[in-house]
Order: sequence, then C-alpha cells, then structure tokens
Amino acid sequence: MCDCVQCCAKFDDKQRNLFSYSAIMRPLTEEETRTLFEKLSKYIGENIKLLIDRADGMYCFRYHRDRVFYVSEEIMKRAASVVRDNLISFGTCFGKFSKTKKFRLHITALDYLAPYAKCKVWVKPGAEQSFLYGNHVLKSGLGRITENTDKYQGVVIYSMSDAPLGFGVAAKSTQECRHTDPMSIIVFHQADIGEYLRNEDTLL
Repeated sequence: MCDCVQCCAKFDDKQRNLFSYSAIMRPLTEEETRTLFEKLSKYIGENIKLLIDRADGMYCFRYHRDRVFYVSEEIMKRAASVVRDNLISFGTCFGKFSKTKKFRLHITALDYLAPYAKCKVWVKPGAEQSFLYGNHVLKSGLGRITENTDKYQGVVIYSMSDAPLGFGVAAKSTQECRHTDPMSIIVFHQADIGEYLRNEDTLL
C-alpha cells in the first residue's frame, strides 16, 4: 500500500513550483490530495510515486470544475492563456469529486492505471462485450486473475490478448475464485472503454 503522506509531501513540493501557471486551475487541497492518492493506491499501490517523479518532465494534479486533471508543466503554460470559462479540459482527466467529496476514477485514467496495476483480471473473449456494456465480471467469464489478489482490491481488466478494457473492484479473492460457482460476481464493474461511446457527452 502506498504511503500517502510521503507521496503528498512530494506532490505539494511540485504544486508550489508550478503554482505560477495555475491561475485557471487550482492545486488540490491536502484533503483532496489524500483522497485521490488513497483511491489510486487501491489500483497501483506505491507506484503512485512514478506519476509524480518522472524523468521526462514535471507533472502534477490540478482541480477544475470538480474534476482532477493530470498535466505536464508545458501544457499548463499553454493553458494559462485560455480564459477560465472557456477551459474545458487539459492534460488527462483522472476523475471527479462528488458533492460529498468522494472521488470517482474515470475511464480516462486507464492509460495510467494499466502500466502500474498491482492486480489484474483477464476476461475470456465471450465475456468482453458484457463488460464493455457496463456489467460485472462473472466467474464464467474469468480467464485469469493475479495471484494473491485480495477481496475489494482494485483491479485492471484485460482481454486475453492483454488489451486494457477498464477497471473494477475484486468481489472475491484469488483463493475464493477457485471454489465459487460460475454465476458468481468476481469483479464489480467501475469503468470500461465502452464509456467513450456510451458517455461521451459527460466524460469531461
């Protein structure tokens, strides 16, 4: 599990360095940062630090219209010239805070979750379409699962050809999967790439 306090400290240092470019989008508060990192840690664990400490430049998270964006310094400089009311998005949207300050990851974060995922689930070809329509993964559609996956662990869903399809929460541990019936839910659906078509008007 990621040490969120340590990650937040590194994150805050970079926030201060980039603050001069953030007139159109504010840094996350300490509470928002902690909530975000706790959510991300369920999927990528201590690999959160790889999003902050990058060799290819300076990156950070920004809050804009209830959404959290992951953005490079270069793009932030360019976005600074955009009138606030006209700015819809820049960088990558990782998700959205609800009115009660709960954070929900969006499918747009998949490209950053997949390379660093601690636990993975592969679905059989016949189960891909069901998942891409927003349904949970059943035991009958399970191809493989990472060893030692815990119940309620965040998992990234892949096709059997290793293409990332989305992510969810393990409904059963690896051990439980071996002894459950075919119609049992193995993964609770959270997001899938089918949303780019189903929810294209509301993703950003």
